[in-house]
Amino acid sequence: MENKRRILSGMRPTGKLHLGHYVGALENWVKLQDEFDSYHLIADLHVLTTNLDTSQIYQNTIDMVIDWLAVGLDPDKSPFFRQSQIKEHTELFLIFSMLVTKARLERNPTLKDQVRDLNIENIIYGHLGYPVLQSADILLYKGEAVPVGEDQVPHVEITREIARKFNKQYGKVFREPKPLLTNFSRLVGLDGNAKMSKSLNNTILLSDEPETVEKKLKKAKTDPQKLRRNDPGRPEVCLVFSYHKKFNPGEIEEIEAGCKSGALGCVDCKLKCSAKINEYLAPVLEIRKQYENNIPKVEEILHTGEATAKKVANTTMQQVRDAMKLG
Repeated sequence: MENKRRILSGMRPTGKLHLGHYVGALENWVKLQDEFDSYHLIADLHVLTTNLDTSQIYQNTIDMVIDWLAVGLDPDKSPFFRQSQIKEHTELFLIFSMLVTKARLERNPTLKDQVRDLNIENIIYGHLGYPVLQSADILLYKGEAVPVGEDQVPHVEITREIARKFNKQYGKVFREPKPLLTNFSRLVGLDGNAKMSKSLNNTILLSDEPETVEKKLKKAKTDPQKLRRNDPGRPEVCLVFSYHKKFNPGEIEEIEAGCKSGALGCVDCKLKCSAKINEYLAPVLEIRKQYENNIPKVEEILHTGEATAKKVANTTMQQVRDAMKLG
């Protein structure tokens, strides 16, 4: 049997996931789990880089794992595990933090974007160093490929640099992972903002019931020039049309023609879109409810995944300690 290349994918547990998460990452993860030896990380320690309140992390983790299961991630193919439960993450992070300079981390473009977007005045040490923790996350499992969009390539480069420096200093333990460039789609938020974000309250959750989806979509921004039903519209500037492209491709030509001619009003267009999104979400909601009613099963999935991850992490750390003569 051919050995599959290993990848590690992760998300910070911030609670229930939305359609933007599905389109941007989860849909791709589901495909990759058949092509690769996949590990799925719940990056609960990474939450601390921008929020020190840990009171909701466990519940947010459970909610996120239920969403992962509901969209088709299979823990038998790809273990799910919490970063905080595998102590080797923090041990390797500490070692790696000795191999990278402050100046190198300050050049990270993603950090600059986060500081700007979150209006952070004083950067904490852990936030500056979060790409180093990510490097530990990836290299602890000997990840060979990292599924990322273009904007995350700088993080993979930091990981490659740290792997090189460790190998040169102590002997070869790590492979340099390569970015697995994926065309991550971005779903525009209901308010017309560039992306769906819970902090902007412009999302459709994977757990939303049909009436909630319909209600949310009724308020979605459309073409500001299409004020009445018979006014000709511009589908290319309408976020609802972008949702049709994803969830209603079979009717896309008809929707586009109806919008442009004015024959299709925004209310009817939104109702059609709601129906298609609800059609997609129906099986997701069904699986969600099964797990919501069986939280011990969700916890068992986590504990099983953590036992699997722990074995791999322990082996890697033993190799690290041996190489460093710390064994």
